[in-house]
Amino acid sequence: MSGHIIQPDIIHEFLCLERGEGIYVYDKAGRKYMDAAAGVGVMALGYARKELADVLADQAMTIPYVHAMRFANQPSNDLANQIAEFAPEPLNWSFFASGGSEAMESALKIARQYFLQRGKPEKSRFIGRWQSFHGNTIATQSVGGHLGRRAPHQPMLINWPHIPPAYCYRCPFGLSYPNCDIQCAQALEREICWQGPETIAAFVAEPIVGAAGGATVPAPEYFPLVRQICDKYDVLFIADEVITGFGRTGKNFGIEHFGVTPDMIVTAKGISSGYAPLGALIVSDPVMAAFQTGSGKVDHNFTFAGNPLACRVGSEVLRLIEKEKLVEKAAARGKQLFAGLENFYRFPFVGDVRGKGLLAGIELVQNKEKKTPFPLEFHAYQKINELALDEGLIVYPGGGTADGYIGDHFLLMPPLIISEEEVDQLLTLLERVLTRFGALV
Repeated sequence: MSGHIIQPDIIHEFLCLERGEGIYVYDKAGRKYMDAAAGVGVMALGYARKELADVLADQAMTIPYVHAMRFANQPSNDLANQIAEFAPEPLNWSFFASGGSEAMESALKIARQYFLQRGKPEKSRFIGRWQSFHGNTIATQSVGGHLGRRAPHQPMLINWPHIPPAYCYRCPFGLSYPNCDIQCAQALEREICWQGPETIAAFVAEPIVGAAGGATVPAPEYFPLVRQICDKYDVLFIADEVITGFGRTGKNFGIEHFGVTPDMIVTAKGISSGYAPLGALIVSDPVMAAFQTGSGKVDHNFTFAGNPLACRVGSEVLRLIEKEKLVEKAAARGKQLFAGLENFYRFPFVGDVRGKGLLAGIELVQNKEKKTPFPLEFHAYQKINELALDEGLIVYPGGGTADGYIGDHFLLMPPLIISEEEVDQLLTLLERVLTRFGALV
């Protein structure tokens, strides 16, 4: 395509996708691709959903915009009420932004204000994890921990502390589960104490790390221990569910796999199934109580916060997720997907297969026994991406898996509407991709 659009790569031409239907998209030449990345974990309900197009049109003809600093609107109220039913108790309050980065930025600011309301202004810093991604604003990149993504903006970032990831395949402590005393969680307590508990406002973590870690899943004891540590030191726990929320992992929210409740959930992507820009910050009753008994004011907003068009779509998406039992279907289709992926361990370059539900990560290695990553210059994840497109399959490739710079993986996160037959087709296409990749290594 010619034009003046700024994209991540302005030298090479991007494949132009023209339309979609179900779990498939088509390019300008009419070629069909199975979108096993759901855009980027976004298209939960698939393409060309008339119900969603209809509510967009109806809301556009009713009232498309309301300034949330001065007025309320019914679609945002409705969606907040639905989420209060859908999210774990006591997460009953929602703030709506235009995407995940804005929603995470909102979480950081409201966490800071929560401690101001309680008379603890010194609590102003946040702890993140290495090998994480929480957004593309300065603050969200600061709490994020993907070295490659941080590098260009490093001088601009806020100097917030980070702890090692919960990454059993490449344990940063050189240990093996279960004989590890969950040192990756114990590191949080050490860091809080090192920094001074009186300075730490919140710990930010993805229940299952998506783009930066290739669907890394922590040990079952990890988040229960994190919750205990946060409670001990009066530190909030913010769960980044931008990818894992709204059924992606076979639960309403990914953190529910671990039996704990965070103080805030940040979510986006599947909340609108890609039909409108929408993200949400979901806040617990105890956090909001500090504002209710304090100033009664939350000093934060965006021009498009609580946009009625986006919220109307989100409301319909959540209605359809529940009506079509897509959370349960994601769990069932996820079991089928992972059963098939287990067979790919026969490839000598498939080091690890991990994830939950319809979020799967495959880590690629040059030497399986030593877990040696491919050399950076080999561009393994890019080769997988190109081979997949050639086979009519869209996956989500990622680099820097091992240490933020080297290491390769790709994610599978198809629309939640994927059928049993389509999962089998996905596995067939992926086997062809991996077979062809094997001829290159």
